[in-house]
Amino acid sequence: MELSDLEKIRVEKMLKLRQQGIEPYPTRAHPTHTAAQAIQEFEAMEQNAQNGADLLPVRATLAGRIRSVRTMGKITFAHIEDGSGRIQLFLRVNELGEEQLAFFNEYFDLGDFIEAEGVLFRTRTGEITLHVHAFRMLAKAISPLPAAKDEVVDGQVVRHAALTDPETRYRQRYADLAVNPEVREVFRKRAAIVRAIREFLDARGFLEVETPILQPIYGGAAARPFITHHNQLKQDLYLRISFELYLKRLLVGGLERVYEIGRDFRNEGVSFKHNPEFTQLEYYWAYADYEKVMTLTEEMLVYICDSVLGTRVIQFDGHTIDLNPPWRRLSLRQGLIEAVGIDIAEHPTTESLAEAMRARNIPVKPDAPRGKLIDALLGDFLEPTLIQPTFLYDYPRDISPLAKNKPGDPTTVERFEGFIGGMELCNAFTELNDPLEQEKRFLEMGRAYEEEDEERHPMDEDYLRAMSYGMPPNGGFGMGIDRLVMLLTDRRTIREVILFPHLRERDED
Repeated sequence: MELSDLEKIRVEKMLKLRQQGIEPYPTRAHPTHTAAQAIQEFEAMEQNAQNGADLLPVRATLAGRIRSVRTMGKITFAHIEDGSGRIQLFLRVNELGEEQLAFFNEYFDLGDFIEAEGVLFRTRTGEITLHVHAFRMLAKAISPLPAAKDEVVDGQVVRHAALTDPETRYRQRYADLAVNPEVREVFRKRAAIVRAIREFLDARGFLEVETPILQPIYGGAAARPFITHHNQLKQDLYLRISFELYLKRLLVGGLERVYEIGRDFRNEGVSFKHNPEFTQLEYYWAYADYEKVMTLTEEMLVYICDSVLGTRVIQFDGHTIDLNPPWRRLSLRQGLIEAVGIDIAEHPTTESLAEAMRARNIPVKPDAPRGKLIDALLGDFLEPTLIQPTFLYDYPRDISPLAKNKPGDPTTVERFEGFIGGMELCNAFTELNDPLEQEKRFLEMGRAYEEEDEERHPMDEDYLRAMSYGMPPNGGFGMGIDRLVMLLTDRRTIREVILFPHLRERDED
């Protein structure tokens, strides 16, 4: 690792500490309080004293990263930060002695981790502070953090340098988290959102399960997989693109409400809402249909908002969005009529639909099947208009090979997608449970698409065998956790809500 001049100075300090018999990276730390706990205990003591109790000293040993330092002759103020927040340290020559105060000022830098022991008090400006009686190094920071120049002005921390460049933030997420508290908050909310989903589904009798990530046959979604190889088995395997076909096997086995939260992998392009690996929720619910799943979706999103945000009205990408049910329900056919003036029911063939699109100067991809043309109309013209929560329902069969037909309409299936903020959030079906019809659909998809087309579904004989034992009617649901976190934290790119997003090599940027 090539060091800068400043890093060389810090390394020299670290070596000098060791020469003095002081370990700059000790094995143990002994904090008694977090910063927040110390402040809370001191405030409670003050309240008790106002109510007539004795004024007792609050002693604490704190540990954290040094975020600011101000030296004023025989006293030094510093702020340290731990996972709970910031607190001020007060170091004075009277208690520490000239040698120890000079030692702190010489060897401790911004970004270092320190353990400080002392008694809490409130300064004349009203800030709760630890009056330090002893301290020691916990970890010497060799590289200064990008936001190392913090200054306290009128009791407020003013940041003079910050890590704001998105490219650097995503590549060095550790530094991003260290210097940007709002980024840490995004990922705390993400954890709370996932926890709330589990609470909601567990309370309704759903069983959380785990299914294979390495699969001999990929399926359950329209996507190109990543391929790997098992050397001992001499077998090509695929990273899963969906949990669906395995979860529905469990319905056959008598587990009537199952869900999984985990990683899917799709070998596709990246965008503000796509990452090659992403976190997905899928559940399958025996004896339900897509209408019941719509209702449960509304209830789940409301529960998450109440639990994590405390409000059902959110801000996203400049829009105020009301998540209170009922959400708007709009058929795909009607939505496209409103968005582009094309009634897909009047264009039952690829040729007819393509002609209608060309008549409106809408580009048509050569050799695209009818389903892909409809999907393009939806993505380019209708989806961006769906800002308030909307269930878009009843899709063409040829882009939904795992969904059950709408009664009386062999060309349409019972499928919905949920859209919020102009972005697809979730996808759900009344699931197909007829094994002979499913086999027919697989064969149709294999013929209709080219070998490399991501819409092409491979035949899964074992899944058909499972269905042949009898699968209960059921409703299935999938939702991208990353997009949900984007929505609920008002982040416009998926890279803001994934700790370590995939990025191009630097020399390709």
